Amino acid sequence: MNSLVPEIADNQCIRLLQLTDMHLFKTQQESLLGVNTWQSYQAVLNAVLAERRDFDLVLATGDLAQDHSPEAYRTFATGIRQLDRPCVWLPGNHDFQPAMVNMLADEGVCEQKSVLLGENWQLLLLDSQVHGVPHGLLSDYQLQWLQDALARHPHRHTIVFLHHHPTPSGCSWLDTHSLRNPHQLAEVLQPYPLAKTLVCGHIHQEMDTVWLGRRVLSTPSTCVQFRPQCSGFTIDNVSPGWRWLELGPNGEIHTEVRRLPDTQFQPDFHSEGY
Repeated sequence: MNSLVPEIADNQCIRLLQLTDMHLFKTQQESLLGVNTWQSYQAVLNAVLAERRDFDLVLATGDLAQDHSPEAYRTFATGIRQLDRPCVWLPGNHDFQPAMVNMLADEGVCEQKSVLLGENWQLLLLDSQVHGVPHGLLSDYQLQWLQDALARHPHRHTIVFLHHHPTPSGCSWLDTHSLRNPHQLAEVLQPYPLAKTLVCGHIHQEMDTVWLGRRVLSTPSTCVQFRPQCSGFTIDNVSPGWRWLELGPNGEIHTEVRRLPDTQFQPDFHSEGY
């Protein structure tokens, strides 16, 4: 199924926008660690629009809501519609999938986990959520689904999207909340050398590293940021952000993280966790 994305010529670059970790609430007045998450989300959307970049698809990589409310998912969808591009999504550890699936479907945001782009690319979106806990795990069903999807299109360049990071981030407190079975993910990916990039959210910071010969990217949250290379819970003072990805016809990926230009959304640095 590939109904979301406009026709893409074989030699055309594909441009993606990744947004992640919005942590929206039932109302627009609530904050996470001192940051009003609706205001920061809207500011990111406004900044994306102001860049006037042409792009094909939005990927929302989890923690769309903080409080499990249907209204939070409606707020997310209302914002995404401003971009006037199709959007696909996957759940994070803070999401409540019954409300998420139903409300996003009602709002016209499609639950599509496999996206074919032109003749050369595919995007695969995994569910690494374990209900009620912050760490991630890929179920046997998810691993088999991934293997089947890769086997159907072994000659396509592939990006795998998931919420939880499969490789250490350098923050020991965040790494207790990482993907618990990355070895099983690696086993599924091993026969498919064109599946060489993974993109995640969850850690509220930018990362670009290599894991078992594959590139792993993580992207800043649209709200609060966590400071890299910290052993304990530490909030950063950098601005909310988003990621652009440009996919070339021969498998090349050019990517850039962008952030809001000011310090409007300063968190509460006295917070001890969330």
